[in-house]
Amino acid sequence: MDYQAILDQVVADVSAYRGQGTVASYIPSLARADPHKFGIAVALEDGAAFVAGDADETFSIQSLSYVFTLNLALQQLKSALWNHVGREPSGAPVSSIVQLEIERGRPRNPMTSPGAIVVCDQLIGRRPAAEAADELIGFLRERAGDQGIGIDEGLAMSESQAGAFNRSLAHFIAAFGNLRNPVEDVLGLYYRHCSIAMSCRQLARAALYLAFDGTDPVSGDAVTTQSRSRRINALMLTCGHYDNSGDFAFRVGLPGKSSVAGAILAVAPGRGSVCVWSPGLNAAGTSLVGAIALERLVEATGWSVF
Repeated sequence: MDYQAILDQVVADVSAYRGQGTVASYIPSLARADPHKFGIAVALEDGAAFVAGDADETFSIQSLSYVFTLNLALQQLKSALWNHVGREPSGAPVSSIVQLEIERGRPRNPMTSPGAIVVCDQLIGRRPAAEAADELIGFLRERAGDQGIGIDEGLAMSESQAGAFNRSLAHFIAAFGNLRNPVEDVLGLYYRHCSIAMSCRQLARAALYLAFDGTDPVSGDAVTTQSRSRRINALMLTCGHYDNSGDFAFRVGLPGKSSVAGAILAVAPGRGSVCVWSPGLNAAGTSLVGAIALERLVEATGWSVF
């Protein structure tokens, strides 16, 4: 299969849509993003990478980080993590405080903002939050094969300054006894993991192990167990796109995770991993052009899990 030709065709197919959608505006750096940007990268079993567009431009990964922090938390806590966060689609806005109240501070799933806050708390455990951040950065550098990956500390500070709503969520969770660390320590890790700067190429490579039952097919590293890898993919498929997850599964048919930066990370089990980035979002907060691009890619490759 000529993957480069397929990606070049995807770029051509989405050209009419570039610039559409609305960039996230609640953080200044996101509000300044150019909605005409578009990048796509595919990583394959043999380590080959195919890219097109702005695939090597870095951006803050935002909630794509939830996939990797969930992996690390499951490695550390195993099934005990599910005592603190659920596994069901929310059917509600990603930061619903109403749902948190109904479910007494236990977030519906780890792909929501409240769920990711709880996962951060569990990942910290009894150590300093900075150690958990260092662990995550080390993990991503190893998986992507790039020691240049790091945190945009200025963006993390900007996110913290604009973080009143996340503080409300965290204090609400803590009020129900579902945080064991101080709110500001947990949010410090949360804002820093959202502010990691990576490119489509780096993200596709970092997630490749999820396409091969938890084993990096290039290095042979057993990154996680087969069962955990499949469960992470299941959560990405059912919960990875806010209350747009069902439509994404219908249109694309791959486990994936959206972020407000306009990136989508997708996994094709047994085939490879994909990352697309275009900052303009649809009404549900998923990259408008990115979702169209993934539809075209799946049509050309037959990669749907269905």
